[in-house]
Amino acid sequence: MGRPSRKDDILQAALACFSEQGVDATTIEMIRDRSGASIGSLYHHFGNKERIIAALYLEGVSGYARLLEAGFAKVDSAEGCIKLLVACYVDWVLENPDWARFILHSRGRVEASELGEQLRETNRLHHGRIEEILRPYRERGAYREMPRDCFVSVVIGPVQDFTRNWLAGRTRTSLADCRELFIQVAWDAVRAP
Repeated sequence: MGRPSRKDDILQAALACFSEQGVDATTIEMIRDRSGASIGSLYHHFGNKERIIAALYLEGVSGYARLLEAGFAKVDSAEGCIKLLVACYVDWVLENPDWARFILHSRGRVEASELGEQLRETNRLHHGRIEEILRPYRERGAYREMPRDCFVSVVIGPVQDFTRNWLAGRTRTSLADCRELFIQVAWDAVRAP
């Protein structure tokens, strides 16, 4: 893997500043100082703080999508796909807790920003890809009947709720210790009777 780009350096610096200072308290100057980028470079890549926030958000959700896509290339069963959705989510959060915390708290802000449409399109493509992968198994009756717009929530909802609490320090059990439990719960919730 090559050296991170200047843009990646700025995003990582922004994430560190947002994690330490909070999004609202972080200034462009703090990000510039942390990244070592010139103000010109920062504005060239992003333009303003809101675009940094949106870019950081989009890169984070894209990281999860890339992990999931790599996993989909290796699974070949209805059960494997469902378990992969949860495993990738947990693994990404465990590897990127600050980023996950940022994403959980920044969605509304990004949706309301000038890049909100880009986020909606990214989510549409991501959910479309999941639907494409799951469709053959659904058509064969491998999954319990339920409205399609409920399906992903049933699969990811329990682990996502626990993750919010874990990231906020409100759990005694670590997310890593619950990984296999949530994977099995997801499969049990959607497999055909």
